[in-house]
Amino acid sequence: MATQETTTCYTELDSPIGVLLITGNGSAITGVYMQDGRPAIGDHWQRDDLHFTAAREQLQAYFQGERQHFDLPLAGEGTVFQKSVWKALREIPYGHTESYGELARRIGNHKASRAVGLANGRNPIGIIVPCHRVIGANGSLTGYAGGLERKKWLLAHEQAHMGQ
Repeated sequence: MATQETTTCYTELDSPIGVLLITGNGSAITGVYMQDGRPAIGDHWQRDDLHFTAAREQLQAYFQGERQHFDLPLAGEGTVFQKSVWKALREIPYGHTESYGELARRIGNHKASRAVGLANGRNPIGIIVPCHRVIGANGSLTGYAGGLERKKWLLAHEQAHMGQ
């Protein structure tokens, strides 16, 4: 029996950190990818800018310093552990950072900082699920799928717009 390939909807959005690829399954956002590490657009993908109107508007408002929280349905695919990390990422306040160890403690497993780092790196919904807010224990900027320059830009952007 052949399996039917599901259609992935997508759009692209120009941003101060480059063109973002936003993907969805028809009812929720499944990915927000930067130019580095973004998936290739497949044959079964369908561009649908209208489907992503809310995501585009909210991301544009974020980049203009007018939005600190996102209100979008999300459906990132991952393990139960990864999803618990991604949920915890959304609880890091705008303009703040947290270390991998602090995040591991917060999800109830203080010894899992490396696993938290791996889950953080597999976050498919960048910016909206703010993996850029996680830093090294010594305060250093560590790995980021979008590149450290983008991570630095996002953190500085949030710091500059925190009080608004």
